[in-house]
Amino acid sequence: MPPAIRSPQNSHSAPSSVRQNSPSPTALSFGDHPVTQPKQLSFKITQTDLTMLKLTALESNKNQDLEKKEGRIDDLLRANCDLRRQIDEQQKLLEKYKERLNKCISMSKKLLIEKSTQEKLASREKSMQDRLRLGHFTTVRHGASFTEQWTDGFAFQNLVKQQEWVNQQREDIERQRKLLAKRKPPSTNNSQAPSANSEPKQRKNKAVNGAENDPFVRPNLPQLLTLAEYHEQEEIFKLRLGHLKKEEAEIQAELERLERVRNLHIRELKRINNEDNSQFKDHPTLNERYLLLHLLGRGGFSEVYKAFDLYEQRYAAVKIHQLNKSWRDEKKENYHKHACREYRIHKELDHPRIVKLYDYFSLDTDTFCTVLEYCEGNDLDFYLKQHKLMTEKEARSIVMQIVNALRYLNEIKPPIIHYDLKPGNILLVDGTACGEIKITDFGLSKIMDDDSYGVDGMDLTSQGAGTYWYLPPECFVVGKEPPKISNKVDVWSVGVIFFQCLYGRKPFGHNQSQQDILQENTILKATEVQFPVKPVVSNEAKAFIRRCLAYRKEDRFDVHQLANDAYLLPHMRRSNSSGNLHMTGLAASPTPPISSIIPY
Repeated sequence: MPPAIRSPQNSHSAPSSVRQNSPSPTALSFGDHPVTQPKQLSFKITQTDLTMLKLTALESNKNQDLEKKEGRIDDLLRANCDLRRQIDEQQKLLEKYKERLNKCISMSKKLLIEKSTQEKLASREKSMQDRLRLGHFTTVRHGASFTEQWTDGFAFQNLVKQQEWVNQQREDIERQRKLLAKRKPPSTNNSQAPSANSEPKQRKNKAVNGAENDPFVRPNLPQLLTLAEYHEQEEIFKLRLGHLKKEEAEIQAELERLERVRNLHIRELKRINNEDNSQFKDHPTLNERYLLLHLLGRGGFSEVYKAFDLYEQRYAAVKIHQLNKSWRDEKKENYHKHACREYRIHKELDHPRIVKLYDYFSLDTDTFCTVLEYCEGNDLDFYLKQHKLMTEKEARSIVMQIVNALRYLNEIKPPIIHYDLKPGNILLVDGTACGEIKITDFGLSKIMDDDSYGVDGMDLTSQGAGTYWYLPPECFVVGKEPPKISNKVDVWSVGVIFFQCLYGRKPFGHNQSQQDILQENTILKATEVQFPVKPVVSNEAKAFIRRCLAYRKEDRFDVHQLANDAYLLPHMRRSNSSGNLHMTGLAASPTPPISSIIPY
């Protein structure tokens, strides 16, 4: 029952609740049927101070609030409709932009494919032209087998003819000089008595020519020249020989230049042949993202393509690993596991001197790909094949960058040993020795985690792998236990690379194959490095190489010591009295000894 409302005048009246008295709530009996008495109703009257005016005001406020809420709801509904309309418009705009983006991507693909096709045609046309000028491969049959034999082009043949002509001219001049020597006038002492010698000479001429009635005419002895005539002719011969020597030097320089061009031509011929035989030659798009443009190179089980990342709009190098279908599943699994391990190691590396790894994906059960940072230039190995060597400043710059990358690899947790440092794994970004470099190929790298790395190093579990010319002696030790290695393996490799850059040859096993190095224990016998006389290299550079190529690993620098080596520091000098470094050209100080000056 609703509460009764009372006025303030009656606020002190009777009790607020009234209850009817009942003798008992129990039922009454009429005969055999009990009659249930209904329950007593109770109600409560609540006292309040509200008046009708206040109620009217409250009701008015409530109505106003309700109107505001309804207005707010209407506003929100209208805003919601506007937002929905904007969402629809944005959705349509997004679809329009997506369509436009797809068109842009399609057009980019089309233009890239057209450009790549034109470049392929141009490279093949140039290759065909160079076949006549530089040479080509011909197939020659030897018994039941066929081999490819190189035939030089007309440019080399012309140089060979010029060289033969120069040699012939030199021989003619030498022969004429010998004849001239026979006509050389006598010395001044003998020329004072010409009358005494004239008669015997006449008799000798008669004896040579024979009697007067001798039917055979014999050649006269060469007539003597005057001293001025002799020196004049001798000077002419010397000038001609000097000119021939200059021509020979020019021919030799042109021959060396043509040999470098021929190396590029042979490399391009092989690349074109490999590209024509590749299943990815027709510009496929891998993983719906990477458009393959042209082949960069081919290895044992992989091909490297220059590609374009359609998502990031950048060039990349896609390395396609193709497993041999005849391999057993276990061998395929091991290869794939090895590649995944390289991917995990490489993916976490972030350094300006290390090639970045962008992505990794599979095409099928036998093919998977890794996407790497693209570098325009060639590797250091190809540069050395073209130019043989480089200046000490250029080689020092390359070594500084390599050591900088190695220091990074040993500062991260866990540290990493590259283990396969060689010129082929050092990319020249600009293709020159005076630019930036980047290290690549972490396929043989070792992780120095706490479980496998101890005080004396970690076990070498992959003995026999790697490139033998660049590995230290401890990697070739055979025993009951595997040899222990550390980051000093990479330090040895740095020394070999530096030596090769300076002298154009490897310090150990230069003309040997890997098999010969292993059989003859070449590296195990490499107790001391020998430096050629030429080209001239500073003593500081030689000392640095000796520190890198110390035979005992205990005597060899580690990566951190190498990074702080005085030879790799900037162009500074160290004071004799204190260990402080002073920039050259600052306040005057006593001239330090030559051994303390670090050449740049």
